[in-house]
Amino acid sequence: MRGPGPSTAAASPIWVPGAAERDRSRLLGAMRRWGFTSLDQLHKAAVADPEWFWRAVVEDLDITFSAPFERVVDTGDGKPFPRWFPGGRLNVATLCAHRHAAGKDAVIYEGDGGQRRALTYGELSAQVRAFVANLARLGVARGDRVVLFVPVVPEAVVAFLACAEIGAISVPAFSGYGPEALAARLRDSGATVLVTADATTRRGKRVPMKETADAAVEQAPGVRHIVVVRHLADDVPMRAGRDVYWDELERDLPPVDTVAAEADDPVTIIYTSGTTGKPKGIVHSHAGFAVKAAVDFAYGFDIHADDVIAWIADMGWMLGPLLILGGLQLGATIVLTEGVPDHPGPDRLWEIAERNGVTFQGIAPTAARAVKASGSGAFGDLSRVRAFASTGEAWDEPTWRWLFSEVGQERRPIVNYSGGTETGGGILVAYPFLPMEPASFNGPLPGMDVAVLDADGNPLTGGVGELTVHNTWPGMTHAFWRDRERYLQTYWSRWEGVWLHGDLASVDDRGTWRIHGRSDDTIKVSGRRVGPAEIEAALLRDPRIAEAAVIGVPDERRGQRVVAFVVPRHQGAEAGDLTATAVDHVGRAFAPVLHVVTTLPKTKNGKIMRRAIRARHLGEPAGDLSSLDPATPLEDIPTQEEAGARR
Repeated sequence: MRGPGPSTAAASPIWVPGAAERDRSRLLGAMRRWGFTSLDQLHKAAVADPEWFWRAVVEDLDITFSAPFERVVDTGDGKPFPRWFPGGRLNVATLCAHRHAAGKDAVIYEGDGGQRRALTYGELSAQVRAFVANLARLGVARGDRVVLFVPVVPEAVVAFLACAEIGAISVPAFSGYGPEALAARLRDSGATVLVTADATTRRGKRVPMKETADAAVEQAPGVRHIVVVRHLADDVPMRAGRDVYWDELERDLPPVDTVAAEADDPVTIIYTSGTTGKPKGIVHSHAGFAVKAAVDFAYGFDIHADDVIAWIADMGWMLGPLLILGGLQLGATIVLTEGVPDHPGPDRLWEIAERNGVTFQGIAPTAARAVKASGSGAFGDLSRVRAFASTGEAWDEPTWRWLFSEVGQERRPIVNYSGGTETGGGILVAYPFLPMEPASFNGPLPGMDVAVLDADGNPLTGGVGELTVHNTWPGMTHAFWRDRERYLQTYWSRWEGVWLHGDLASVDDRGTWRIHGRSDDTIKVSGRRVGPAEIEAALLRDPRIAEAAVIGVPDERRGQRVVAFVVPRHQGAEAGDLTATAVDHVGRAFAPVLHVVTTLPKTKNGKIMRRAIRARHLGEPAGDLSSLDPATPLEDIPTQEEAGARR
């Protein structure tokens, strides 16, 4: 083990767990059964003896194999290509739908327009089996790819699990994609069936989906059938022989046997967008994805069968499928939230939590900043919420403290979680049963040998370096779809046998970890490296600034200079007014050139698109913009010429 283990003695903890958090902890309970007295002992044992650890996990979390595996891992093809649980057979549809109490809610849907629907586990199981029979009728067989271009309606969960049950490979696609982005995924995956909806809404405005699907399929002739969920019940063109409405599928088809999938059989391909080049198809398997999801949700989030988990998570992002695999596998209820957190009002998340008895509420830092900026102090009845969770980007400390103190009343931890599509889940987490500092993590997830390395590949404590993983784990991608070389180049090419994740991170000698942004966004001023998230967090200490995005631009004298784009809380704020406090908070060496803008370009799940901002400002090609939220246009960012003309 290279890096510090989980933190038990944070330097200045703001969250200190009580007996209730320790007593309910699934991980601490497992530790006692396994004979460990500290989490650090377990962490070292898990890394040193993966054969013991992952067997123990499978048994403890009741991850049932229909045929037993021969060993935990086979590395005969090399470290980047481990085969997990060889010989074992299982199916995630059984784990997530068919084995739980029939009468309990499995999936609740909260729509952008106020709709609410729910499926019990019994209804979910029956609908999965019915859709499996219809997939078979449409000619879908084991190994075929089915693209899911749907909003987060219950049918999305049904389709995802039905693909798994029949042995097909689901390909979730973001519900806001345009025709070109969708067509690229249809072609690259070789999909034969597309599941979509007539339309969806975002902030109350209709978003066409069937029209987008039709245009995409014109560029992807391999698609033979389109299944259309009648979501808004508005008329859309339907082509006879190819298109069929979900509610008009056959109801009494003969049942189809559940495929006993091999442990390494692909279950889903989740595409990630890059700034250049074609999207990367991240391949996840039945066993790897199921085990990693169960570990993260049970041991990292402390999810039990009586939990209700709410998160805004599109199916096309990693968190959507992870919510299905992690939440449903453990018998919990998942609340799928369509749209954005501040529409129709800033209290939407809290109203959903109160209405559904949510116990574990996910909220991204960007969403928290938006709700905080609204000034609403009405948080409703959050008495059942025991913890918040966040992922996807770094926190700024003022917003973290607002969520912890004002919304959570200092009684609820914020389970910070960081990983990626390629890792199948998390690398770092803020365990709720350990002390935690603001905007940080208190340890690696179980079984993850994590370290921060300096530029020479040496372990680094107390400074900012590259986040790396030094072992392998269930859930890591099986390479990119039909592109093993690109996978090796992306993650395994810098240091021999080391997974380079692409995040800047730091860890102190007490085991408190922080993420400082993507390493390819690193800014180097006069030879000194800094992550954009670090400067953004400093800027956001100014109460007049609602949002900030920081980039580095070329500078002849210092290599790079820092440029910041800020959205003020109130109209009328000028860059000159904010610069003095920016210097104060950031320091003169990294003091930014400040531009006031009305909005920052973000993905439709709320991540700031720094690389697109930099390209726009420098007049360079912006790359893949398929995930850009049209409500946050890139054109709001001034080019260097425009910025110069304003000064």
